[in-house]
Amino acid sequence: MSSAAATRGGVRLDEGSIPRHLIALSLPMVWGILAMIAYNVADTFFVARLGTAPLAALSFTFPVVMTVFSLALGLGIGTASVISRTVGRGDREEVRRLTTDSLWLSTAIVLVFMVAGLATIEPLFSLLGADNETLPLIVDYMQIWYLGAPFVIVPMIANNAMRACGNARLPSYIMIGSAGLNFILDPIFIFGLGPIPALGIQGAAIASLIARFAGLVLALAALHFQMQLIVWALPTLRQLLDSGRRVAVIALPAAATNMVNPIAVAVVTAVVAWYGPAAVAGFGVATRIEAISVVPLLALTAGLAPFIGQNWGASDAERVRAAMRIGAFFCLVWGLGVALLLFVLAPHIVALFNAQPATASAAVTYLRIVPPTFAAYGVLICVNAAFNAVGRPMIATLIMLGRTFGLFVPLAALGGWLFGLWAVFAAAALANLVLGITAYVIAQRRLTEV
Repeated sequence: MSSAAATRGGVRLDEGSIPRHLIALSLPMVWGILAMIAYNVADTFFVARLGTAPLAALSFTFPVVMTVFSLALGLGIGTASVISRTVGRGDREEVRRLTTDSLWLSTAIVLVFMVAGLATIEPLFSLLGADNETLPLIVDYMQIWYLGAPFVIVPMIANNAMRACGNARLPSYIMIGSAGLNFILDPIFIFGLGPIPALGIQGAAIASLIARFAGLVLALAALHFQMQLIVWALPTLRQLLDSGRRVAVIALPAAATNMVNPIAVAVVTAVVAWYGPAAVAGFGVATRIEAISVVPLLALTAGLAPFIGQNWGASDAERVRAAMRIGAFFCLVWGLGVALLLFVLAPHIVALFNAQPATASAAVTYLRIVPPTFAAYGVLICVNAAFNAVGRPMIATLIMLGRTFGLFVPLAALGGWLFGLWAVFAAAALANLVLGITAYVIAQRRLTEV
């Protein structure tokens, strides 16, 4: 590690083999992202065994939960962007100051969100359509979940800070450990064991709270003992505001960008509903399979962000462009390979979900139309990560808005009205293809001068 290394336990990414760095940064994130997916799958799996009403109640909470995760992800991206560029400049003390200030700021933001959330549970979920049967269950769940909101956001900041310094393994281990603990605790608190009574859906919230608190403790311990990134002296108000401004410039557009896709999917789901519950179920099955299929592409974006940030901070635009070319090649190979497998195996994979014929037909149709454009979608999200990393988040936001509300949503509605369900899915494929190519061209032109 060079003398300019900004943190203990970190890696300088502006020197050495580009492919080796990208592999080292991205591979651990595959397991970390799968762990986060497993977190949600475990909650749904166990709560489903309580009956329809608890499962419906849990489903009502998803938009609010995703809003918090979008906020956390945006703050994390902003933190990582600022820190990685500071690492590239070799300023160790500034890296420590920014990391600490980001933790303080995220704590303050989430506490405000937590108080507001606790005060608005019933009116908010009544507005979302919860009835007298599901609303009490939602209240039981969200009263505890909101208390654990700091344990969602603060570890996200900590993990992104570690990745920004070139350490991808520690955050992944923490995510895997937290998700594993949640899987163990879920059935204990939901169904009861020994002296612990059966708490139902409330037990799922308690299990999540404990598991996420454990993740918080591990993340802070790693930041302090392994990475030495925490400054325990309280910041001045001026320092805090300055750090907050630098992070917010990236974080706010990034959070908005991450909220675009869930909103678009909600709108398109309403379009799919024109064709009945079986079509909606098939769409749900297919998108879950899709989520697992693109995990390596998501992991690549997590690895690209700190690499590009450090090299941009070190004024090496050529290494940035080289990393983008390598990333695009990986997206092409992985995307086309997965598309071929899904085209052939889609009926067998869908059958694992015990789908009815109409549901299976919708899912197979999706998995034969959309996956051939996974490569373009991978390029799109890599470009977004790159622009966030170099401090140009509005470009990333505009690209994602163009994909979702410029093409996907209007074409899905028009195609579904004129041609049928297949055209709704074709709209997703066309949006991926057009904006993936466009994003790559923009990146090659704009990522030229530091």
